[in-house]
Amino acid sequence: MLNATRIFWVLLLTLSLQGCGYNTLQATDESIKSSWAEVLNQYQRRADLIPNLVRTVKGYASHEKDVLTSVTNARARAGAIQATPELLNDEAAFAKFNAAQSEMSSALGRLMLVAENYPQLKADGVFRDLQAQLEGTENRIAVARNRYIKAVQDYNITVRQFPSNLTAMVFGFATKPTFSVANEAEIAIPPKIDFNQPAS
Repeated sequence: MLNATRIFWVLLLTLSLQGCGYNTLQATDESIKSSWAEVLNQYQRRADLIPNLVRTVKGYASHEKDVLTSVTNARARAGAIQATPELLNDEAAFAKFNAAQSEMSSALGRLMLVAENYPQLKADGVFRDLQAQLEGTENRIAVARNRYIKAVQDYNITVRQFPSNLTAMVFGFATKPTFSVANEAEIAIPPKIDFNQPAS
């Protein structure tokens, strides 16, 4: 009889541990880390392209110093933020990192607009190659960010869902920050189209 009671409690404990979500929390946390590493890898790839891009544009548009300086400064600010794994647990630091990367994207957008004004620059093979690499990298960044967002979503659901939320509380698992739209208010405003305006 004593043996049957022990077996019952062992089975009950085993079944309760299977539903506690600890292993799921570990797996989804690791998924976030690997997804984050890919995001950082793509951001680094973009940062590595910038010096060559700036040098090439400078050769044709040296008097566009403000734009060239803003790209260089944005790269420096983004590079100054230590993107450690702890960043994922600090919402304020994550927001600061995200803002620096958004600033770099904006500065690169202005640089590409400047390039439109210089036909010789647009025709330069090195510039075209760098532009293609940058476009490919921006696409990779978008894919990596989407994977990260999905990994965080899966993890945050596990942290917040019952009964795994109890395990999360016991072991100190908290929700993680994710990427958000930089100018959410601006994208909510529909574009104004005036058909009476002459084409430029």
